[in-house]
Amino acid sequence: MNGSELVALLDRALGRLATSRDELRDLDAAMGDGDLGITVGKACEAVRARLPELADPTPASVLRTAGAQVASANPSTMGALAGGALLAAAKAVGEAESLDRDLAVAALRAAQESIATRGKSAIGDKTILDAIAPSLVTLEEAAASGGPVEPVLDAMIEAARRGVEETAALQSRRGRASWLGERSSGHPDPGATAYLRLLEALRTCWRPGEP
Repeated sequence: MNGSELVALLDRALGRLATSRDELRDLDAAMGDGDLGITVGKACEAVRARLPELADPTPASVLRTAGAQVASANPSTMGALAGGALLAAAKAVGEAESLDRDLAVAALRAAQESIATRGKSAIGDKTILDAIAPSLVTLEEAAASGGPVEPVLDAMIEAARRGVEETAALQSRRGRASWLGERSSGHPDPGATAYLRLLEALRTCWRPGEP
């Protein structure tokens, strides 16, 4: 997938992701300050407004621009973490003209590591990492075996969904939700849910025949 194709896919997918803002607001309100829906909505709008302005976009420039827009769209912890993750992904992609499956693995791995480092969090802390990590394992396996994209996205979604469901039983260890202690149990993590919704949006908006 080249830069222009990535811009088109993200435009469609982020438009769909933005419709999840009320769900994410309600999930976040149960465990924090309820601003995740605002963060996601503003980030989607900012990225969609900026990407079409890129001249001769490459995968790295698309990810880098998206990261900057996400980080600046709304001052929040998730905005900073997601923006940093996208910038790390752009660095991992490098100067490649096309985003293949191996580069997608490298980008997602870099994003995961960035969030873990900047957020001082780990798998099991009830964060977005609990959805990213299992989907990354699925993508790594797919990169080794090849095959069409659609089943890979389906498998990544299922892996992330299981991760989200498992967060409901966990107690939050990071962020504002950690202040709730045991009361944070019983609710799925909002950040992990946002990542799941992004994967679902990408799958819905994927067009047959795209690389």
